[in-house]
Amino acid sequence: MNIYDYTLKDLEEYFLSIGEKKFKALQVYDWLYQKRKTNFDEFSNLKKELITRLKEEFTLNDITIIKHEEDKDVSKFLFELADGEKIEAVLMNHNYGKSICISSEVGCNMGCKFCESGRLKKRRELKPHEMVLQILLIESVLNVKITSVVIMGIGEPFDNYDNIIKFISIINEAHGLAIGSRHITVSTCGLVPKIKEFADFNLQVNLAISLHAPNDVIRNQIMPISRRYNLEELFEAIDYYIKKTNRRVTIEYVMLKGINDSPQNALELANLLKGRLVYVNLILYNETSNIGYKRTLKKDVDKFYEVLSTNGINVTVRREYGSKISAACGQLRSKYEK
Repeated sequence: MNIYDYTLKDLEEYFLSIGEKKFKALQVYDWLYQKRKTNFDEFSNLKKELITRLKEEFTLNDITIIKHEEDKDVSKFLFELADGEKIEAVLMNHNYGKSICISSEVGCNMGCKFCESGRLKKRRELKPHEMVLQILLIESVLNVKITSVVIMGIGEPFDNYDNIIKFISIINEAHGLAIGSRHITVSTCGLVPKIKEFADFNLQVNLAISLHAPNDVIRNQIMPISRRYNLEELFEAIDYYIKKTNRRVTIEYVMLKGINDSPQNALELANLLKGRLVYVNLILYNETSNIGYKRTLKKDVDKFYEVLSTNGINVTVRREYGSKISAACGQLRSKYEK
């Protein structure tokens, strides 16, 4: 078992179960997350017998960085897991701090037609430690402090719900990484039951919805999940989340040339969102050699933005990162495996 899979409460229960005081958990968390030690032998305030037991029962770091690319204000990392599988994470520099976009699964079963990572079917879920270590390793390599986390890399987070919730609890823990809940965002393509369950989660974590279409006809073409949960069902879940949490939901919208980017599409989207506590994040598509979709021209992005704004929708165009590197989700792994 990897020790980074353990919440503080889990560790307290572990120490109690072996006849130790539960404050030992705080000591271990301090070594792991404050002092950033990666060798049990360095946990100098623990007795040798306990260190020996920890070494016998736990592992520490079983993922490694195998490729690192950089562009202006962005760094992308390819990791190899203990079983040889590959995942990615991206660090972005903002004026408000450093944000990381992490992976939650090896592969993805959602099959969104425009997404590079979806070309590889889901092989397995990531455990909490495999998500935590994406953060810790990047912080160590770049000597930076990550201030916000987005779970929007390879995989559908809500398809790995229990591990995601545990991961959030670990990084939000004041004695752990102490990343505030309002600096953590989970992005889903629309698993309706999990959106409702997430609304009942006791932390004020942000929710982003990968919408990408203003109607079911277009969404069915590019996002298979829409055939399972249509827009009416999806927005019923979104409305439940907003009512329960009183938190604004981000609507992610990738602009695909000739598919979902017309002024009429923008008007449909505005009518769909009007009166809801949401804002739209327009995303410039990052083209890949493996998928035929093209990015929307800037003039058409501007028209789309204008229609939304004129109709009272809070909208931004996401700043573009990594145009000179393999920035699309799953692109670095795909290129490496070729």
